Amino acid sequence: MSEVTLRWQEWGRLDAVALAQLVRSRQLSAAETSAQAIAAAHLLEPQLGAVLETFDELISAPGKDGANPDGELWGVPLFVKDLGSGIAGRLAESGSVLHLNQRNNRTDPLIANLHRAGLIAVGRSTTAELGMTYDTTTTYRGLKVTRNPWHPDYSPGGSSGGSAALVAAGVTPLAHATDGAGSTRIPASLTGLIGLKVSRARLPLPWRFNEYGNATLTEGTVSRTVRDTAAFLDAATIAFPSGNSFISVKPPTHSFSAAITRPPATLRIALSTGYWGRTNACHPDIATRTREVATVLQQLGHTVEEVDDDVITDWQRFWPSFQTFWLGLRPAMWGLPWEDGIPSELLAQMAPMTQKFWRNAQRYDKRDALRHQASNNAHALRLGEFFGKYDALLTPAFAIPAPRANGPFSVAIERDFEGYINELLDAGRYAIPANDAGLPAISLPAGKDANGIPLGVQLYGKWFDEARLLQLGAQLESAQPHWFNTVPGIHVGTLG
Repeated sequence: MSEVTLRWQEWGRLDAVALAQLVRSRQLSAAETSAQAIAAAHLLEPQLGAVLETFDELISAPGKDGANPDGELWGVPLFVKDLGSGIAGRLAESGSVLHLNQRNNRTDPLIANLHRAGLIAVGRSTTAELGMTYDTTTTYRGLKVTRNPWHPDYSPGGSSGGSAALVAAGVTPLAHATDGAGSTRIPASLTGLIGLKVSRARLPLPWRFNEYGNATLTEGTVSRTVRDTAAFLDAATIAFPSGNSFISVKPPTHSFSAAITRPPATLRIALSTGYWGRTNACHPDIATRTREVATVLQQLGHTVEEVDDDVITDWQRFWPSFQTFWLGLRPAMWGLPWEDGIPSELLAQMAPMTQKFWRNAQRYDKRDALRHQASNNAHALRLGEFFGKYDALLTPAFAIPAPRANGPFSVAIERDFEGYINELLDAGRYAIPANDAGLPAISLPAGKDANGIPLGVQLYGKWFDEARLLQLGAQLESAQPHWFNTVPGIHVGTLG
């Protein structure tokens, strides 16, 4: 492994924008930044369990996979989550034996955009098997448990847990993530990061699917600063291949990085820490912290009004509909490559709870799918009505404190399926509705819980209103800087 160029303490605190400036001014080279990121990943991997592989050949040839040396973010390393968009010739296993040793035959449009901006993907980060849960533990290459850099007994969340652990630990300033039911925002909240879930169709999806069959899934990033999230979004929206999206979209006409230099107008913000149709209340410490953030927003000049649950949507109709998608339609897609579904010998090699997802999916039929589509439409219309009155919605990002690593949400531990799903949906209640309706939402750090592990709040916005969410994030970052870009116990700064 090459010698590192920057002191570890400096490396771990630099964000992507600052690092790109150092490369552009030739104080660092892209080869040096790639080498240092890869070195950091290997040094912390025994404690984090967040890396599947590093692309060590990029140290001598940083542009090998297509990264553009003339891009604004040339030389900024990132990890690509092992789920969603990938790179030509690189492994794309989705954390599962179903895709063991499979490689992308072409680079997906999102990654091509990032390459065009100069970002360098230096490796793959871990994901929950097929992205199904809020823990990042896999079994397909032997048991691998991804741990939270704030405390290794706890999970960084899922399914983008590997990316979140690496960014929080200072390995890279940002990383690729995906979000189908909170999988970007929840890991960000549990590791002290910023996680943006964009509007449906805001970013190009992988070549192999579009929103028609994957309506809840978006891709994005976890980062330590709001300006990095804005810079990533500018890079990621450069181009959209015709026909790739079921929804016709074009690159934005404005810069997200420029937007965050201006404060938003005075906004009307709704506040909710309610049940949202679930069984258990939000953890009281998280609800209290969310209300503290509401007070900060009021001090910044915004109007904040607490709303009743039933003002937001029809929860009794929403949850059965979402469960049809997450428990029925999504697992059913896993079997599409085979005429008779997943072969029994492969199914037996999947994690215990992932097997239960597949078996449970067999009870759903076409009428369930049609009911889901109708309810999804009704849910989106209710939220459309809601956002006719409010500019944003403030909620917790996760309803409970960080769970144990390879604990209650792990797919590797045998559990009663119904109890598992109820706990999963209770915990993720505040994230999931944004996916179902295609709304943008951002998770922002808001201090730490009683165990010293970060917790986050979340802001929903109107469709394609990411700029306003980023502006609110920038305001909170300026008002509460001690919540942002924090340093956990497992961090590159401890390396000397």
